Amino acid sequence: MQQEAVVMEIIVNAGEARSLCFEALAMAKEQELQQARERLKQAKDCLNRAQLTQTQLIEVDQGPEQVEMTLVMVHAQDHLMTTILAHELTSEMVSMYENMSK
Repeated sequence: MQQEAVVMEIIVNAGEARSLCFEALAMAKEQELQQARERLKQAKDCLNRAQLTQTQLIEVDQGPEQVEMTLVMVHAQDHLMTTILAHELTSEMVSMYENMSK
């Protein structure tokens, strides 16, 4: 497992998920609630891919091979965690828009 490729996989998927979350929020504000939910689902799929990559990295680190900790690795982990939070908050906000539209 090449660390550079793994780190980029996490960053790319987390970045795509973050963009989809903010698209969902913009759609919810315009009362495009079904499209907002679809964007959140797409974001979750991206997050799942990033977390799968993260899990593989953790598994390697727990074996005989130690994963080198670099600034870009920390950045990838930070990007992933903040995107998970963005997804959770956006999901709640879309739900609020749904409730307000009823």
